[in-house]
Amino acid sequence: MNACMLDLVLLFFFYSFLGWCIEVVGKFIQYHRFINRGFLTGPICPIYGFGAILITLTIRWIAPLETAVSTTFVISFLLCGALEYLTSWYMEKRFHARWWDYSRKPMNLHGRIWIGNLILFGLGGVAIIHVVNPLLMPVLGGLSLKAKEILCAGLLVVFAADFVMTHFVMKLIRIGVEHSEADSTEAVNREIRALLSDRNVFYRRFADAYPEVIYRTERIKARVEKVKAETERLRREAEQRLNAQKAQLVSAVEPATRVKSAIIANQERLISLLYDDKTATDEMKALKQAIETDRQRLDDRPLKKIADKIS
Repeated sequence: MNACMLDLVLLFFFYSFLGWCIEVVGKFIQYHRFINRGFLTGPICPIYGFGAILITLTIRWIAPLETAVSTTFVISFLLCGALEYLTSWYMEKRFHARWWDYSRKPMNLHGRIWIGNLILFGLGGVAIIHVVNPLLMPVLGGLSLKAKEILCAGLLVVFAADFVMTHFVMKLIRIGVEHSEADSTEAVNREIRALLSDRNVFYRRFADAYPEVIYRTERIKARVEKVKAETERLRREAEQRLNAQKAQLVSAVEPATRVKSAIIANQERLISLLYDDKTATDEMKALKQAIETDRQRLDDRPLKKIADKIS
């Protein structure tokens, strides 16, 4: 493994640890207690490490063309947003659970990402590229190749062991969700927590790491679809009732039906007489005047104007 690759591995672990610290502090502020966040038991959140590496490599690639802070912000905004979205999607499909949900946040996309986090990702990318990396790379450059190899090897071994343990925890969770007979996410959550609490400390830690997890079984999905269908049916019925009431209101404020009928009848007679001003008789002229007078009366009625606005 060359020096460049070793540096990337060390950067990955550094930013994964930094991300874990951020998560722990954030949850401490929210729950007022220590929560060991992340899928792994150790103090590491790999999604942060992967995000930092993606940003670092992308900025290096475009460095000959562009190095502006705004460009770094946009790239970090997009890359980390895509990474968080895809991670959320994969984890939900793989383990039948939504590990984080931003559905109640403004400007979110399917509850997987939201604008607040994306802005923080952009600012974090700017800090990584323009502040932290310039300070960190000289430190890494001061380490010998042998020291980097030993350090990377040790970290990777611990990471692999932690990952294997997490695999068994996640497998147990997936089996528990798939065989659950509960018909609500709260009931499934209680079942999974009870299942993990009977195991060793590694399993119990995972239950505490994600207190807001939303488990989804096929029964819950079916129930959600049923609720959606029922909601849509009620909406259509309400819309039909509203339209019927609207039609009734128009009919109630339009007592001029007989006037309209008279106008129509007179118009038909007028057409049959092929009215022409030059050749019109007194009867035809009087009939035309009567039609215009009735139409004007109808248009000037306040209730007619209200009915026109409603319709």
